[in-house]
Amino acid sequence: MYAFEIERPSTVADAVKLLKQSDENQALGGGQTLIPTLKQRLAAPEVLVCLSGIDEIKGVCTDDDGRICIGGGTTHGDVAAGSGAYPALVWMAQNIGDPAVRNRGTIGGSLANNDPSACYPAAVLASGATVVTSEREIAADEFFEGMFATALNEGEIITEVKFPVPEKANYQKFEQPASRFALVGVFVAKFADGVRVAVTGASEEGVFRWTEAEEALGGNFSASALDGLSVPADGMISDLHGSGAYRAHLVSVLTKRAVEAA
Repeated sequence: MYAFEIERPSTVADAVKLLKQSDENQALGGGQTLIPTLKQRLAAPEVLVCLSGIDEIKGVCTDDDGRICIGGGTTHGDVAAGSGAYPALVWMAQNIGDPAVRNRGTIGGSLANNDPSACYPAAVLASGATVVTSEREIAADEFFEGMFATALNEGEIITEVKFPVPEKANYQKFEQPASRFALVGVFVAKFADGVRVAVTGASEEGVFRWTEAEEALGGNFSASALDGLSVPADGMISDLHGSGAYRAHLVSVLTKRAVEAA
């Protein structure tokens, strides 16, 4: 690692002030991505602003609209334990990484990083969730802007994520065994006004909605409605773990499984 200073603010306002003092300052959530990046000397912030001491961005609750509201600093383990009104979200959180990752990693950190194989982006996009930051509220469809890219501005902190609870939902993940990231993950959520299908781990552009499947399932919420549908292999990630064609095939298989399980 390079030398750096670390600050531990106790409020969001103080954290934002520290981040905006310099473009070289960087927020530290659970550190599950940033710390390995620092160890490899792929990042060299002057100051790390640790968010773990900010209690106001931790916890899980339900608001007056029935949405599950999760603080940006809430760990995966706490999401798994505290959002029982949304079983698909609980199961997803329970199967992120290993116990060490789940006890340190945070939902805000995962979303801000927007790894193309992370699980939370699929849950947020399929749920039509709202990402609340230190500056504004961002709809899920406007938040993700490509691989490792989001709508967040410099110094903007995710403080909360609001999840509408669907009538039915399920998440299916084909794991890469070593990392436990999703080789492909599909989150399906059925609401009264339609179905949303979000795919992670597959595309070079990051998480995306499979609109063709959404339209088919909107008229007939059954696995058979997906017969004959597929996503193109062009633009899918191709690496030592699986080709683009393999990932495209998994999208169809996992979407059917998610519908059946939901």
